[in-house]
Amino acid sequence: MKMKAAVMESVGGPLQVKEVELDNPKVNEVLVKIEATSICHSDLNALNDPTTPTPTILGHEGAGIVQEIGPHVKNVKVGDRVALNWVPYCGKCEYCTSGDFHLCEEAFGPMFNGTLLDGTTRLTRNGERMYHHSLLSTFAEYTVVPEMSCVKLPNEMPLAQASLIGCGVATGYGAAINAAQVRPGTSVAVFGIGGVGINAIQGARIAGAQKIIACDVKKANLEMAKHFGATHTIQVGEENVEEALKSLTGGLGVHYAIDCSGNTKATESAWNGVRKKGVVVVVGAFHASMIVNLPAGGFHRVGKILKGSFYGDTQPFRDFVNIANLYLEGRYKLDELILSRIQLEDINRVFDSFQDHTCANVGRSLIEFKSQVLTPPKDVSETWKVNSYYA
Repeated sequence: MKMKAAVMESVGGPLQVKEVELDNPKVNEVLVKIEATSICHSDLNALNDPTTPTPTILGHEGAGIVQEIGPHVKNVKVGDRVALNWVPYCGKCEYCTSGDFHLCEEAFGPMFNGTLLDGTTRLTRNGERMYHHSLLSTFAEYTVVPEMSCVKLPNEMPLAQASLIGCGVATGYGAAINAAQVRPGTSVAVFGIGGVGINAIQGARIAGAQKIIACDVKKANLEMAKHFGATHTIQVGEENVEEALKSLTGGLGVHYAIDCSGNTKATESAWNGVRKKGVVVVVGAFHASMIVNLPAGGFHRVGKILKGSFYGDTQPFRDFVNIANLYLEGRYKLDELILSRIQLEDINRVFDSFQDHTCANVGRSLIEFKSQVLTPPKDVSETWKVNSYYA
């Protein structure tokens, strides 16, 4: 079939909206009509990454309607409304059989090579092979994805909001619910109030944390954090973070710290700001050259845990549905994360806004495949454009 897509032709170049061809789904694959896809800063990273194969179609946060299923597909049927998961798992390896689906490695070889799980692609243009991004390629009207990338959601779930779930929302929520396992009545510090951190705050709120302390360099970040569940804020650079955390917790430190910053300075502050037996969960990805420095003296006496968390330890078929149901119950904020709604042809405008490294959108701009440009939500303002932690 022919379809319209935003094509990455070269590293760092603008995306080109062009007509491309999409093959039918093969074994254990699903054809999905994309209804909405959100634009993540990780897509900009891929655009500027010289290892990204080209030409490719980016996009990894999306939702849509199943149009066709390949042989042996069992989990979804034509007409199902699905959110897309960019880390499908095999279900057979040691990690999957023990329930640690987020540690399965099956997807990463094909993902880095720009193919689907069988090592081939479904995308061509005038006979030339094109590449997939994160097994999804949602910056297009249609996509073929692995069956395990399709998470069926309740019929009542609006697909624009559903498109937000698959990356930043699930990662932040999962960091609090799955990785940290926040308990009711406890205290949580979240470092870095960006697209992941704001959802870690929501996850901590859902878990019943009594104190949720947002830590960031920008006042605008901290003000917005209050709307999503933060009970206290600490402005990094203006306050001593470790002393402030202890002051808010009777001198002990917080029970949990979730570092979404990708900066080791924040991890060190988190470690020093948690109490004995406290848990520090690192979600942000460090540059390979960074080093985390922790005090060695008395290390064995404090009983603290430092834990890395990929994708918020998410189990998509459980957590995506839980988030959708929480949204439908009015307990999870997704509407408030939508910065703007645009057509595919306007995608470079959003990428250009990312190039200003002094600001980063906490929410998401959405591409909706409609015949008209939709207007931004009434509550969108410039305060949503805020600095990332330690930027």
